[in-house]
Amino acid sequence: MSAAGAQAAESATLMTVERGLEVLRAFRSDRTPLTNAELVRRTGLPKATVSRLTSTLLQVGFLRLVPGRREFELSAGALGIGHAYLATNDMLQAAQPLMQELADRLDVSVALGIQDGIDILYVGYRVSRKVATLRLGVGSVLPMGATSIGRAYLWGLPPGQQRALIEEHKRRAGAQGEALEQSIRASFAELAQSGTCAVLGGYQRGTYGVALPIRVGLQGALMSLSCGKADVELDLRSERERIAPALKETAARLQALLAGFDSHL
Repeated sequence: MSAAGAQAAESATLMTVERGLEVLRAFRSDRTPLTNAELVRRTGLPKATVSRLTSTLLQVGFLRLVPGRREFELSAGALGIGHAYLATNDMLQAAQPLMQELADRLDVSVALGIQDGIDILYVGYRVSRKVATLRLGVGSVLPMGATSIGRAYLWGLPPGQQRALIEEHKRRAGAQGEALEQSIRASFAELAQSGTCAVLGGYQRGTYGVALPIRVGLQGALMSLSCGKADVELDLRSERERIAPALKETAARLQALLAGFDSHL
Protein backbone atom coordinates (compact mmCIF):
# COMPACT_ATOMS: atom_id res chain seq x y z
CA MET A 1 0.00 0.00 0.00
CA SER A 2 1.28 3.46 -0.87
CA ALA A 3 1.96 6.07 1.82
CA ALA A 4 -1.09 8.05 0.67
CA GLY A 5 -3.25 4.93 0.81
CA ALA A 6 -2.02 4.07 4.30
CA GLN A 7 -2.74 7.60 5.50
CA ALA A 8 -6.25 7.49 4.04
CA ALA A 9 -6.93 4.14 5.71
CA GLU A 10 -5.67 5.48 9.05
CA SER A 11 -7.91 8.55 8.74
CA ALA A 12 -10.93 6.38 7.94
CA THR A 13 -10.23 4.17 10.96
CA LEU A 14 -9.88 7.19 13.23
CA MET A 15 -13.18 8.61 11.98
CA THR A 16 -14.92 5.30 12.63
CA VAL A 17 -13.58 5.21 16.19
CA GLU A 18 -14.66 8.81 16.81
CA ARG A 19 -18.15 8.10 15.52
CA GLY A 20 -18.38 4.93 17.59
CA LEU A 21 -17.55 6.96 20.69
CA GLU A 22 -20.24 9.48 19.74
CA VAL A 23 -22.78 6.65 19.74
CA LEU A 24 -21.63 5.42 23.16
CA ARG A 25 -21.75 8.97 24.59
CA ALA A 26 -25.38 9.26 23.47
CA PHE A 27 -26.38 6.88 26.27
CA ARG A 28 -27.15 8.56 29.60
CA SER A 29 -26.75 7.46 33.20
CA ASP A 30 -30.49 6.72 33.51
CA ARG A 31 -29.75 3.61 31.40
CA THR A 32 -32.74 4.30 29.10
CA PRO A 33 -32.48 2.00 26.04
CA LEU A 34 -32.20 3.75 22.67
CA THR A 35 -33.26 2.83 19.15
CA ASN A 36 -31.18 3.55 16.07
CA ALA A 37 -33.56 6.42 15.29
CA GLU A 38 -32.97 8.00 18.71
CA LEU A 39 -29.20 7.57 18.30
CA VAL A 40 -29.40 9.34 14.93
CA ARG A 41 -31.22 12.23 16.61
CA ARG A 42 -28.77 12.49 19.50
CA THR A 43 -25.57 12.17 17.47
CA GLY A 44 -26.52 13.85 14.19
CA LEU A 45 -24.89 10.96 12.30
CA PRO A 46 -26.47 9.45 9.16
CA LYS A 47 -28.91 6.58 9.71
CA ALA A 48 -26.76 4.10 7.74
CA THR A 49 -23.69 5.05 9.78
CA VAL A 50 -25.48 4.57 13.09
CA SER A 51 -26.88 1.21 11.97
CA ARG A 52 -23.41 0.01 10.98
CA LEU A 53 -21.85 1.25 14.23
CA THR A 54 -24.46 -0.31 16.52
CA SER A 55 -23.99 -3.63 14.71
CA THR A 56 -20.23 -3.44 15.28
CA LEU A 57 -20.58 -2.33 18.92
CA LEU A 58 -22.91 -5.28 19.51
CA GLN A 59 -20.32 -7.70 18.13
CA VAL A 60 -17.48 -6.35 20.31
CA GLY A 61 -19.58 -6.33 23.49
CA PHE A 62 -20.04 -2.58 24.04
CA LEU A 63 -23.80 -2.65 23.37
CA ARG A 64 -26.51 -5.24 23.83
CA LEU A 65 -30.07 -5.56 22.57
CA VAL A 66 -32.94 -5.30 25.01
CA PRO A 67 -34.66 -8.72 24.91
CA GLY A 68 -37.69 -8.70 22.64
CA ARG A 69 -37.17 -5.11 21.51
CA ARG A 70 -35.21 -3.24 18.86
CA GLU A 71 -33.46 -1.05 21.41
CA PHE A 72 -29.87 -0.93 22.59
CA GLU A 73 -28.29 -0.37 25.98
CA LEU A 74 -24.72 -0.22 27.19
CA SER A 75 -23.20 -3.59 28.03
CA ALA A 76 -20.48 -4.60 30.47
CA GLY A 77 -17.70 -3.74 28.01
CA ALA A 78 -18.55 -0.04 27.90
CA LEU A 79 -19.51 0.23 31.57
CA GLY A 80 -16.31 -1.50 32.64
CA ILE A 81 -14.16 1.17 30.98
CA GLY A 82 -16.01 3.96 32.78
CA HIS A 83 -15.87 2.23 36.15
CA ALA A 84 -12.17 1.47 35.73
CA TYR A 85 -11.48 5.11 34.86
CA LEU A 86 -13.24 6.40 37.96
CA ALA A 87 -11.79 3.74 40.26
CA THR A 88 -8.20 4.35 39.16
CA ASN A 89 -8.25 8.15 38.87
CA ASP A 90 -6.34 9.26 41.97
CA MET A 91 -7.40 12.87 41.64
CA LEU A 92 -11.11 12.05 41.62
CA GLN A 93 -10.70 9.68 44.56
CA ALA A 94 -8.86 12.34 46.56
CA ALA A 95 -11.69 14.82 45.99
CA GLN A 96 -14.42 12.62 47.47
CA PRO A 97 -13.92 13.31 51.22
CA LEU A 98 -14.07 17.09 50.78
CA MET A 99 -17.16 16.77 48.60
CA GLN A 100 -18.87 14.56 51.19
CA GLU A 101 -17.96 17.01 53.94
CA LEU A 102 -19.59 19.84 51.98
CA ALA A 103 -22.69 17.77 51.21
CA ASP A 104 -23.19 16.90 54.89
CA ARG A 105 -22.48 20.46 56.02
CA LEU A 106 -25.14 22.00 53.76
CA ASP A 107 -27.54 19.04 53.35
CA VAL A 108 -27.21 19.10 49.55
CA SER A 109 -25.79 17.03 46.74
CA VAL A 110 -22.31 18.00 45.50
CA ALA A 111 -21.15 17.34 41.95
CA LEU A 112 -17.86 17.68 40.10
CA GLY A 113 -18.25 18.01 36.34
CA ILE A 114 -16.22 18.05 33.14
CA GLN A 115 -17.11 18.73 29.52
CA ASP A 116 -18.69 15.97 27.45
CA GLY A 117 -19.27 17.47 24.02
CA ILE A 118 -21.81 20.25 24.60
CA ASP A 119 -22.90 18.76 27.94
CA ILE A 120 -21.51 18.36 31.45
CA LEU A 121 -20.58 14.91 32.75
CA TYR A 122 -20.57 14.18 36.48
CA VAL A 123 -17.26 12.51 37.36
CA GLY A 124 -17.71 13.01 41.09
CA TYR A 125 -20.88 13.05 43.16
CA ARG A 126 -21.63 12.96 46.88
CA VAL A 127 -24.90 13.50 48.70
CA SER A 128 -26.02 14.28 52.23
CA ARG A 129 -27.89 11.50 53.97
CA LYS A 130 -30.75 13.96 54.48
CA VAL A 131 -31.23 14.54 50.75
CA ALA A 132 -33.95 12.23 49.49
CA THR A 133 -34.15 13.61 45.94
CA LEU A 134 -31.88 14.85 43.15
CA ARG A 135 -29.78 11.70 43.39
CA LEU A 136 -28.28 11.78 39.91
CA GLY A 137 -24.90 10.17 40.51
CA VAL A 138 -21.60 9.72 38.70
CA GLY A 139 -22.11 9.39 34.96
CA SER A 140 -25.06 11.77 34.83
CA VAL A 141 -25.00 14.10 31.83
CA LEU A 142 -26.59 17.54 32.17
CA PRO A 143 -27.12 20.31 29.60
CA MET A 144 -24.25 22.78 29.80
CA GLY A 145 -26.26 25.83 28.78
CA ALA A 146 -29.20 25.36 31.15
CA THR A 147 -27.57 24.40 34.46
CA SER A 148 -25.44 26.22 37.02
CA ILE A 149 -22.66 23.61 36.83
CA GLY A 150 -22.64 23.91 33.03
CA ARG A 151 -22.66 27.70 32.96
CA ALA A 152 -19.85 27.85 35.53
CA TYR A 153 -17.80 25.60 33.25
CA LEU A 154 -18.64 27.75 30.21
CA TRP A 155 -17.53 30.87 32.07
CA GLY A 156 -14.15 29.30 32.81
CA LEU A 157 -13.38 28.52 29.15
CA PRO A 158 -11.15 30.64 26.87
CA PRO A 159 -13.23 33.21 24.95
CA GLY A 160 -13.08 31.42 21.59
CA GLN A 161 -14.25 28.08 22.96
CA GLN A 162 -16.88 29.81 25.06
CA ARG A 163 -18.36 31.66 22.08
CA ALA A 164 -18.42 28.51 19.93
CA LEU A 165 -20.29 26.51 22.58
CA ILE A 166 -22.81 29.29 23.23
CA GLU A 167 -23.52 29.55 19.51
CA GLU A 168 -24.04 25.77 19.32
CA HIS A 169 -26.47 25.88 22.24
CA LYS A 170 -28.35 28.75 20.60
CA ARG A 171 -28.56 26.84 17.34
CA ARG A 172 -29.96 23.76 19.05
CA ALA A 173 -32.42 25.82 21.08
CA GLY A 174 -34.01 27.19 17.90
CA ALA A 175 -36.55 29.92 18.62
CA GLN A 176 -35.50 29.95 22.28
CA GLY A 177 -31.85 30.56 21.40
CA GLU A 178 -31.74 34.29 22.15
CA ALA A 179 -33.49 33.85 25.50
CA LEU A 180 -31.04 31.06 26.40
CA GLU A 181 -28.04 33.24 25.61
CA GLN A 182 -29.43 36.08 27.75
CA SER A 183 -29.87 33.65 30.65
CA ILE A 184 -26.32 32.36 30.21
CA ARG A 185 -24.97 35.92 30.13
CA ALA A 186 -26.88 36.71 33.33
CA SER A 187 -25.17 33.75 35.02
CA PHE A 188 -21.80 35.04 33.73
CA ALA A 189 -22.57 38.40 35.37
CA GLU A 190 -23.32 36.62 38.65
CA LEU A 191 -20.03 34.74 38.43
CA ALA A 192 -18.08 37.92 37.71
CA GLN A 193 -19.71 39.72 40.63
CA SER A 194 -19.94 37.02 43.29
CA GLY A 195 -17.84 34.07 42.10
CA THR A 196 -20.85 31.74 41.83
CA CYS A 197 -24.02 31.39 39.77
CA ALA A 198 -27.40 29.97 40.75
CA VAL A 199 -30.00 28.40 38.46
CA LEU A 200 -33.51 27.26 39.37
CA GLY A 201 -35.09 24.40 37.42
CA GLY A 202 -32.27 24.16 34.92
CA TYR A 203 -32.44 20.38 34.66
CA GLN A 204 -35.40 19.24 36.74
CA ARG A 205 -38.46 21.20 37.85
CA GLY A 206 -38.25 22.26 41.48
CA THR A 207 -34.47 21.85 41.73
CA TYR A 208 -31.67 24.39 41.99
CA GLY A 209 -27.91 24.48 41.69
CA VAL A 210 -25.16 26.85 42.80
CA ALA A 211 -21.81 26.41 41.04
CA LEU A 212 -18.37 27.78 40.23
CA PRO A 213 -15.43 26.76 38.00
CA ILE A 214 -12.19 25.33 39.41
CA ARG A 215 -8.76 24.49 37.98
CA VAL A 216 -7.14 21.29 39.23
CA GLY A 217 -3.94 19.28 38.83
CA LEU A 218 -0.61 20.16 37.31
CA GLN A 219 -2.29 20.76 33.95
CA GLY A 220 -4.84 23.15 35.47
CA ALA A 221 -7.75 21.12 34.09
CA LEU A 222 -11.03 23.02 34.07
CA MET A 223 -13.88 21.49 36.06
CA SER A 224 -16.98 22.87 37.74
CA LEU A 225 -18.21 22.23 41.26
CA SER A 226 -21.85 22.58 42.31
CA CYS A 227 -24.25 22.16 45.18
CA GLY A 228 -27.86 21.28 44.44
CA LYS A 229 -31.12 20.15 45.93
CA ALA A 230 -34.78 19.60 45.12
CA ASP A 231 -37.02 22.01 46.99
CA VAL A 232 -40.40 23.21 45.77
CA GLU A 233 -40.49 26.14 48.20
CA LEU A 234 -37.24 28.08 48.22
CA ASP A 235 -35.77 31.52 47.87
CA LEU A 236 -32.96 31.10 45.34
CA ARG A 237 -31.13 34.24 46.46
CA SER A 238 -31.16 33.11 50.09
CA GLU A 239 -29.96 29.64 49.13
CA ARG A 240 -27.06 31.07 47.11
CA GLU A 241 -26.10 33.31 50.03
CA ARG A 242 -26.22 30.27 52.34
CA ILE A 243 -24.26 27.98 50.03
CA ALA A 244 -21.76 30.27 48.29
CA PRO A 245 -19.29 30.82 51.18
CA ALA A 246 -18.93 27.11 51.93
CA LEU A 247 -18.81 26.23 48.23
CA LYS A 248 -16.01 28.74 47.57
CA GLU A 249 -14.10 27.56 50.64
CA THR A 250 -14.33 23.92 49.51
CA ALA A 251 -13.33 24.87 45.96
CA ALA A 252 -10.17 26.57 47.28
CA ARG A 253 -9.34 23.54 49.43
CA LEU A 254 -9.91 21.20 46.48
CA GLN A 255 -7.64 23.21 44.21
CA ALA A 256 -4.91 23.21 46.86
CA LEU A 257 -5.35 19.48 47.58
CA LEU A 258 -5.24 18.48 43.89
CA ALA A 259 -2.58 20.96 42.74
CA GLY A 260 0.19 18.37 42.61
CA PHE A 261 -1.74 15.64 40.79
CA ASP A 262 -0.58 14.75 37.28
CA SER A 263 -3.89 13.12 36.47
CA HIS A 264 -5.63 13.64 33.14
CA LEU A 265 -9.42 13.99 33.00
